[in-house]
Amino acid sequence: MKIAIIGGGIGGAATAHALLRKGFDVTIFEQAPAFGEVGAGVQITPNAVKAIVGLGLADKLFANAFYPKAVTGRHWQSGRQNFRIDLGPEFRAHYDAPFIHVHRADLLDILISDLPSENCRFNMRCTGIEQTAGGARASFADGSQIDADLIIGADGVRSVVRSQLFGEGGLRWTGHQCYRALVPTGGVVDYVAPESAFWMGPKAHVVTYYVKGGRAVNIVAVTEAQEWVTESWSTRASADEMLRDFEGWHPDLQKLFEGVTETFNWGLFDRDPMDTWSKGNVTLLGDACHPMLPFLSQGAAMAIEDAYVLAEALAMHRDLGDALAAYEAERQPRTARVQLEARERGRTYHLPTEEEMARRDEEYARLAKEDPRTTGINTDWVYDYDPRNFSRKLAA
Repeated sequence: MKIAIIGGGIGGAATAHALLRKGFDVTIFEQAPAFGEVGAGVQITPNAVKAIVGLGLADKLFANAFYPKAVTGRHWQSGRQNFRIDLGPEFRAHYDAPFIHVHRADLLDILISDLPSENCRFNMRCTGIEQTAGGARASFADGSQIDADLIIGADGVRSVVRSQLFGEGGLRWTGHQCYRALVPTGGVVDYVAPESAFWMGPKAHVVTYYVKGGRAVNIVAVTEAQEWVTESWSTRASADEMLRDFEGWHPDLQKLFEGVTETFNWGLFDRDPMDTWSKGNVTLLGDACHPMLPFLSQGAAMAIEDAYVLAEALAMHRDLGDALAAYEAERQPRTARVQLEARERGRTYHLPTEEEMARRDEEYARLAKEDPRTTGINTDWVYDYDPRNFSRKLAA
């Protein structure tokens, strides 16, 4: 089977790796001149770790990992700890995987490390998709076309492939804008704990965590905006602007923000879950079919899970229609739930008054006593998932 993947981000790269391992003829078509990721971090939760282990990339992943000690929720001003999930041996044993942090560029390098150069085409901006008698055809801005037995749209929230299949409607501006920055620290410093810290304040929140083996801190700082902000990770913002938006927040955050020399911001958009992702010999993957807000740290994770499951479905089913149906049946309900729960976190993390925040934090504390592993953020159902069970189910 000849397969074309439109998009060479994390989802596209993971899919190419997964399909090549199964012996498929795969080519990535990426509009940029080379593979590349922004200078930002990504939290690899246990479910995504299990998918990467299933792709045979465990050693490379763990060699680039930083292992946080906990996930914590903190008051924006006082620093009071509202919940804590320890990420030690008991956590790892329960989920059969650790919770780790990596740099996005390092993750992409891991996924493309075994990808032959002849399987990659750059400067290829997709402009159209059509079904053919025996498969599907993609057209590109340079006037070229390619035919394939299967085309996979892994081209992000503004997917051309999706718009060709299902139309362009449904993209929703959430009213949130996000700053991203990376601060070199040279190691763990006293004003940034070695944890995934969620600082929750009025109509805003900040997430901080170490990447690059603890040599840098990744900052994700989300505020509410009155007007539309460009959906692009490459839109530059000013560090002064970020400092103004978070004036009065905890001194440790202020000290960290003072180390920012370069920051980017972008508007957060999402879509409602789709009923189907495939038409004929074309399907979607990752943000192209289930873009989600970053509040559950699952954007990259869902795309990697998709990649693993799609490769397994194509390898186990002789009929393409059966394979795509199995892929969607496994993935669509889960990604829809994650999309909607991430959207809800945008509300609960951004309560507007101290009274509402206090009631939320009291509930976190109550639930933490009942189950310290998941506390009020209730992530058991996210982390428990193991895409390798899909393979076992097909084999049975």
